[in-house]
Amino acid sequence: MARIPVYQPDLSGKEREYVLACLDSTWISSKGDFIQRFEAGFADFVGVPHAVSVCNGTVALHLAMLALGIGPGDEVIVPSLTYIASVNAIRYVGATPVLVDSLPDTWQLDPAEVERNIGPRTRAVLAVHLYGGACEMERLADLCAKHRLLLIEDCAEAIGTYVASKHVGTFGDVATFSFFGNKTLTTGEGGMVVCKEGALDAKLRHLRGQGLAADCEYWHDIVGYNYRMTNICAAIGLAQLERVDSILREKALLSARYHEALAKTPVIFQAVREHEVSSHWMVTVLTPTAADRDRLRASLNAADIETRPVFHPVHTMPMYRSDLQLAVAEDVAARGINLPSWHRLPQSDLNRIVSVIERHRWSEK
Repeated sequence: MARIPVYQPDLSGKEREYVLACLDSTWISSKGDFIQRFEAGFADFVGVPHAVSVCNGTVALHLAMLALGIGPGDEVIVPSLTYIASVNAIRYVGATPVLVDSLPDTWQLDPAEVERNIGPRTRAVLAVHLYGGACEMERLADLCAKHRLLLIEDCAEAIGTYVASKHVGTFGDVATFSFFGNKTLTTGEGGMVVCKEGALDAKLRHLRGQGLAADCEYWHDIVGYNYRMTNICAAIGLAQLERVDSILREKALLSARYHEALAKTPVIFQAVREHEVSSHWMVTVLTPTAADRDRLRASLNAADIETRPVFHPVHTMPMYRSDLQLAVAEDVAARGINLPSWHRLPQSDLNRIVSVIERHRWSEK
């Protein structure tokens, strides 16, 4: 039997056609028509005036921090239950991450914990939308307004996620996206920073392009960065964007099929609030115990089915280790498992995955 991957990119649209057009034009680096087309198309999809393409999702976060002026002496509140890039970007600018716990049902940043951790040095809140779900953006936006804090959204896993009919990334001062190979839209490596203000957009572009002055060739007036996306990557992204609605429909259908097939097992799915629409980036479940999670992953691997553990809480990692005890983050990380989530997962593969899970001998709590 062929191995079932946890994810794989779908390049069945015009990706090849557009990449060949790049090669024919010789515009293969960080200039070319596809860059502007992809940025404009993505801004329109999210519902923001400005979108700046970059070379990956991590530098998108770094660029956002730089453009907002976050730096030494500042604190940024961020969930511990996240991919490491969210927290590393805070350190890149010399600021201090304040790691807080998540909600037990949605696994998203807990607004009450955010409010409890606001102090005199707090400059911003970084809301990370986890596994296709959404943070409680209304509450977080109100908190940030009340305390005059910047609000940054990390939407790396949330392309196609909505709160009250608004796409995530439209609630804060700035938002970032990732187009890594396992994301809903991929450019291989790539990212995007989106914002509402023209002045911030200009600053993001200035920093992204080595700090090049607008009115003088090869004159650089600030310390900038080479964070530009290539025209080839943008060509792939544009082809992906043309099919985003169908991709999201298929991902929603796959999630529904998982829910139905596993309804009689003791696994618990990530909750979604009533007025939210998840992009279902990763179909993720909790097992009854940590031992169940590890044994189930071993059984699935033996059946040539790839899975991933939920992210380790950042406060448990060597460079950020502390005496913090964040019960929800630690529990979800210990029991969580990402199942194969490619939107075109064949029914026969889904049946194979479900069969292994149904045969699992669950531990008694």
